[in-house]
Amino acid sequence: MKKISRRAFNTTMSLGMGMMVNSTKSCSSQSKLGEKVGNENKLGIALVGLGRYSEFQLAPSLLETEHCYLAGIVTGTPEKEKLWAEKYGLKQESIYNYENFDSIKDNDEIDVVYVVLPNSMHADFCIRAAQAGKHVICEKPMAVSVEECDAIIEACKQANVKLSVGYRLHSEPYTQEVMRIVKEKTFGEVRFVSADAAYNSRGNPGQWRLDKALSGGGALMNMGVYSIQSAIYGSGQNPVSVSAQEFSTRPDYFKDTDETISAQFEFPNGAVGNIFTSHNVGINRLFSSFDKGWVELNPANNYGPLKGRLSNGEVLEFPHKRQQALQMDDFSKHILQGTTNLVPGEMGKRDMIIVEAIYQSIKEGGKKIELDLGMMGIV
Repeated sequence: MKKISRRAFNTTMSLGMGMMVNSTKSCSSQSKLGEKVGNENKLGIALVGLGRYSEFQLAPSLLETEHCYLAGIVTGTPEKEKLWAEKYGLKQESIYNYENFDSIKDNDEIDVVYVVLPNSMHADFCIRAAQAGKHVICEKPMAVSVEECDAIIEACKQANVKLSVGYRLHSEPYTQEVMRIVKEKTFGEVRFVSADAAYNSRGNPGQWRLDKALSGGGALMNMGVYSIQSAIYGSGQNPVSVSAQEFSTRPDYFKDTDETISAQFEFPNGAVGNIFTSHNVGINRLFSSFDKGWVELNPANNYGPLKGRLSNGEVLEFPHKRQQALQMDDFSKHILQGTTNLVPGEMGKRDMIIVEAIYQSIKEGGKKIELDLGMMGIV
């Protein structure tokens, strides 16, 4: 697969600086992270890549976390260095670019590196972060191939650092309630699961997600991993086979990446599932049907608050907190307290195995592809 250089990436991302400048006051009413007390008992996190997700989700979430805080940034855009330093009270020595990134190994205040770059750059920076002795969070999808996932996992193993993937929903209470219902068989055995994750991305043809060299794929590599995830925790099982189809209604716009994909799963207990993902329509839902009832989340995978209901008339209601704050706190507790790693690297690899099988099925005209995920040891 074609790789893109960091220099080319920096040129592309610099076009988005206008949005960053306009948003510098968005957290003006909140305390700067550098002014918070008690950071000695927290893990310092460095964000690698300061795009919209870091700017509007991760950094604000780090104002609400209990076990970690924003300790550094890595950016290829010099203008962002001053903006973020002023906004979050960052030390100059904790601000890096893509060329001097490896020197982060000498910064004892940074414990975790969160890679929030385009997909094709995940493996490079996750491996380098591990080699620098830092724990790693890799934004989803974990990489652009199973081979790259293996390389990340091995690098973290060799460096004796922890690894997690940015699946925020595993720390989110509505999702956890679905997992509980499935595990405890509240309504009996699951028989069918439908998982849809899609949004309309029209109007921004220059975005990196529509560039296969950067993204590794289209809707499937972006929202599709949420559909895969939902189908798995909505059934409590890994699929044993998948068949898939691809649709395109706007090939003039989606020139380089997949627009819409549907896939069908078979599960070990005989249950079946359907996933749908697209960059051309908005839908956000998980539905699991059991012997004696059903559970639905709608919306199921946005930033929340989510909504849920059960076949017995019960409405699910949980207090809302930033999902990214919950996610980063959970990983920090895993490191600090030895709690379970809710989203280990092996989960990201499993999902990439499924992604590759879906693309293979499409290439072979919807052929059923057998999956052997039991050896992964993770659901």
